[in-house]
Amino acid sequence: MAVKSKTKRKGFSPLSLDAVNFLSADVRGAVGPYLNVVLVTQQDWSQSEVGLVTTIGGLLGIAVQTPIGAAIDETRAKRGVIVLALAVLAVTAVVIFAFPTFWPVAIANSLMAVAGDVFGPAVAALTLGLFARRLLARRMGRNSAFDHAGNVAIALMAGAVGYEFSQRAVFLLVPFFAILAAIAVLSIPAKAIDYKRARDLEAEPGAAESSTGVAGYSILFKSRPLVIFGLCVMLFHFANAPLLPLVGQKLAAAYPKEATAMMSTCIIAAQAVMLPIALLVGYKADSWGRKPLFLAGFAILPIRAALYTLSDTASG
Repeated sequence: MAVKSKTKRKGFSPLSLDAVNFLSADVRGAVGPYLNVVLVTQQDWSQSEVGLVTTIGGLLGIAVQTPIGAAIDETRAKRGVIVLALAVLAVTAVVIFAFPTFWPVAIANSLMAVAGDVFGPAVAALTLGLFARRLLARRMGRNSAFDHAGNVAIALMAGAVGYEFSQRAVFLLVPFFAILAAIAVLSIPAKAIDYKRARDLEAEPGAAESSTGVAGYSILFKSRPLVIFGLCVMLFHFANAPLLPLVGQKLAAAYPKEATAMMSTCIIAAQAVMLPIALLVGYKADSWGRKPLFLAGFAILPIRAALYTLSDTASG
């Protein structure tokens, strides 16, 4: 309660962080899966060309993720970093809309991958700086729930825009939501953010002493549990990330006119399941433990991948 009253006195409302998660999901969700659909259906790209562009962006995103996270941890301008990433996504989405040829799309998609790396660590850092550790699990679950809700909202709007206007017009939603997300980010007062706690340098109540200091890159290799966990997460994302874009390409090839609406349906179905799960995990992570929850998530992924191979129809 002390933390809540303290942040309220500084003008912070938790609704601002809710809006950041909701609207930034709208910005990111309007480019990812729909890019494959547009390139295949409207620009007559081959699936190998689409795969090359997305692979370049994906590998670049992986390469810069750790340095970006370190930079976000170091800087006090955490709000400004998010706003800059939103601006990059807005500009690159307009470039893809206006110049849907190989090199503009390849460059824009690569910049999108880099900008997309900002949101996870930056929003997590803001959350750490705004909420005490004992409130963190629930707050992160709430963050994830609003992120999934934003994905549902953009999927509905993208499906409607793609059906009524054109599938390329979906990219014009990005600058609109980027402006709204930037307003939400800036509505969080800088004074409400505890930058020491955001870097995990503040001692917990009752602790003997504060943290010894900021860990360097060597911690990524010296801590065996962290290395194992990092490898598990990497393998999970290698398997999980391509699934929905590949489904999008398959739908685009089989149903070019309805591809955007079908992709939106796939996204809504997935996010509708993830939203309550995010809330449940946030509320139960401390009592159930993290390992069982992670193991459940890892176990479900191969089942999901296998089910995709069992049907070639839209309803499947």
